[in-house]
Amino acid sequence: MTDTHITAPAPQEEDLVADQTLRPTSFSEFVGQSDMVENLKLYIEASRNRGDALDHVLLFGPPGLGKTTLAHIISKEMDVNLKQTSGPVLERAADLAGLLTNLRGRDVLFIDEVHRINNVVEEYLYSAMEDYGIDILIDKGPSARSVRLNLEPFTLIGATTRLGSLTSPMRDRFGVVLRVDFYEEPDLVQIIMRSAKILSVQIEEDGAAELACRSRGTPRVANRILRRTRDYAEVKADGVITKKVAMNSLERLGIDSEGLDDMDRSILSSLVEKFGGGPVGINSLSVAIGEDPQTIEDVYEPFLIKEGFLQRTSRGRIAEARAYNYLGIDRPENQPTLFE
Repeated sequence: MTDTHITAPAPQEEDLVADQTLRPTSFSEFVGQSDMVENLKLYIEASRNRGDALDHVLLFGPPGLGKTTLAHIISKEMDVNLKQTSGPVLERAADLAGLLTNLRGRDVLFIDEVHRINNVVEEYLYSAMEDYGIDILIDKGPSARSVRLNLEPFTLIGATTRLGSLTSPMRDRFGVVLRVDFYEEPDLVQIIMRSAKILSVQIEEDGAAELACRSRGTPRVANRILRRTRDYAEVKADGVITKKVAMNSLERLGIDSEGLDDMDRSILSSLVEKFGGGPVGINSLSVAIGEDPQTIEDVYEPFLIKEGFLQRTSRGRIAEARAYNYLGIDRPENQPTLFE
């Protein structure tokens, strides 16, 4: 017998494994998004009673809020298999055909970043979603012919952080369109306490509350800073996450009491100090802080807009009064607002 050498996972792999371990596997374990979850339960129960495939589902919202987790839960609640891919991976129609023809009746196909599917593949997806069939062109020139592939009824679950980037024909083919929103602090406290139990971490409720209020309303962020605070508690404290331990750990991570990190502060300070509070275009802002425009739009801006630090207008980004107060800078009297 050959010995198998197993190497320890790299830190990022370890975090990925932890994220998968901490994911809820049923609606009973899923915390938050109560109205959306209740609607999903209703649609799933109705589909199961009829013996039909669940209507196609589109989940949209900022990253880290549980869209992938919900897709897995839906497949388990429907008692069917799930195949997972992402938009950029589907480069050719043959890639899509290979996935679809391997689906059994009522199975779920989950496509993350569905807005990044190329136009050719998207055209094939239209007929698959509507008619459960795709037409494949075989050969070229005079001998070319079209072959119809019939598919089993299936459910497509698409996830996107950019609903506006989806074409109207694609968006209209989803029968269930649901927004996954930021989480309230009490829900995040429950998530952190649950994750701490799974990770065998001792945590006090005020410590969990401190982590929750700085988690940007995002479970992925909450679980990440929980793991880093666990490391701090094991090395610098007695292994128990108290409020003081949480505050000290978050200070080392550069996360302040508002939940803002170094990049958030860089965005706000550049907007106010370099561009006079705006309006400024996203490309100019991205050059000023050295960050990709799409990352700013998808990762940082949703929380800053939700918390009232800036606004996104047709003329560009504008700093709000809260951004000036946060930076300790007086707001100019002629500074434009969203309503001017």
